[in-house]
Amino acid sequence: MEQVTIIGNGHMARSIAVRMLQARRSVQILGRNGEKTRDLVEFLGAGARGGAEGAPIDGGIVFLAVPYNEGKDAMLVYGDALAGKVVVDISNPVDLATFDKLLVPSGTSAAEEIAVHASPEAHVVKAFNTCLAKPLEAGSVAGLPLDVFIAGDSEQAKVEVSAVVAASGLRPIDVGPLRRARELEAMMLLVMGLQVSPDQDNFNWDTSLKLLP
Repeated sequence: MEQVTIIGNGHMARSIAVRMLQARRSVQILGRNGEKTRDLVEFLGAGARGGAEGAPIDGGIVFLAVPYNEGKDAMLVYGDALAGKVVVDISNPVDLATFDKLLVPSGTSAAEEIAVHASPEAHVVKAFNTCLAKPLEAGSVAGLPLDVFIAGDSEQAKVEVSAVVAASGLRPIDVGPLRRARELEAMMLLVMGLQVSPDQDNFNWDTSLKLLP
């Protein structure tokens, strides 16, 4: 069974892990909080195992299931250990104090900034940032497979991510090069702003994006 590594042990780490097990991948969870990591591994059951931050990375695909700044830090922690790996940034660099701006400079994205800090031999891909934890764990919205938008400069890396997304029961959509992460992150700035707005009763943290038909 192929293995993936998930850095992080929160709600998104759990949801991605559930989908990866559905895709018949074994899962390595690496996190700072040992108790949370153990609890998550126990919840996931067979096919999952845990480790501390900085432990050797076993998966060929590495999901950064952490906030943007922690994702940049992880590039420094793991350094050349990520060489040859596909690194999936799922973050949304939204200012959570105001929900009205992104925390990255204009003309770039969290994914592009993480790529700058990553090993030159790592292949950074943007994916899963438009998926929120609860619908992602369920794998569907309105009875249809959840969409996963994928951006990256390595065609092979996108093929690998698309394959595991499809195997997990979701629908992969290749949106182009890594710079398209700017639009994906801006989409979620809008969506998250709607979710916290007192004027929008129909939006909540289970909101999902789905292209039809």
